[in-house]
Amino acid sequence: MLLSRRKTKRMMMKIISMFSVVRGYNIPVVIAAQYLSAIYIFAPHKRALSVVFDSGLFLIVLASSLAIASGYIINNFYDSNKDLINRPSKSMLDRLVSQKTKLQVYFTLNFVVALLAIFISWRAVIFFSSYIFLIWFYSHKLKKYAIIGNLTAALLAVIPFFAILLYYKNFYPQIVAHASFLGILIVMREIIKDLENLQGDLANGYQTIPVKYGEATARKVLIGLCLFTVLPLYTLIEVFDVGYMDLYFYGAALFLISFAVLVMRAVTKSDYLKLHVILKFLIVTGVFSIVLINPKVLENGRNLLPF
Repeated sequence: MLLSRRKTKRMMMKIISMFSVVRGYNIPVVIAAQYLSAIYIFAPHKRALSVVFDSGLFLIVLASSLAIASGYIINNFYDSNKDLINRPSKSMLDRLVSQKTKLQVYFTLNFVVALLAIFISWRAVIFFSSYIFLIWFYSHKLKKYAIIGNLTAALLAVIPFFAILLYYKNFYPQIVAHASFLGILIVMREIIKDLENLQGDLANGYQTIPVKYGEATARKVLIGLCLFTVLPLYTLIEVFDVGYMDLYFYGAALFLISFAVLVMRAVTKSDYLKLHVILKFLIVTGVFSIVLINPKVLENGRNLLPF
């Protein structure tokens, strides 16, 4: 009985460890972002429930989620030594699952993604195959280099939304503005992560912006990117009709002003962690604020409800 309990506890710890490795807390946000963007941006003319229950869209979202999960695994695999320095507690939890098991799960997930892509279309096969390769190349090589690593990380975060765009085969100019704003926030988040992980990056030969050019330069780049968000924010608020979502963009502008002030004062790792939390809050809030574009869209699905 005691042995059985120990086995159960060990299994639960391994499940928690794998959940940590694939960052299972991030994937639901990506799923929500894809569905909300499909309902409110890519197919606002369709009934909301018909979009939610679209089997083709479901396969794309599922394939995207599994590809992202596999990406976190391979990223964790290559960063294991660095994480021992930067995130010792999380690293110890992640190491409850062996590197061999992580690779097995990684290849299994990629196989499932390829299988799902075959059921969608040949374009999906090319799209997800390229996406998986780019994630691996980023984790293995590109993330070690300044600027290109940050830009690639932002690109990888935005790519799943282009899968939705390819599915609906319609393009609206405001999509570029939305993607630009999100991309800038993600680049900023990556630079903040580099500042947080400075010790581990130095020890493992990563040539990030703080390592190569110094912390002061990295902070200046962050402030410059804050100023650069003015362009997509102005476009989204004044040029395109984003409904009530302009309230989010006004709020984001205020947060970014505060962020720039805090960047100038940031010195310690805890300071950078606070900045990281601010950017995460802006990104996650932005995802759910998509509903504000046109809340009445949900009414389009009322006659599909069984009650």
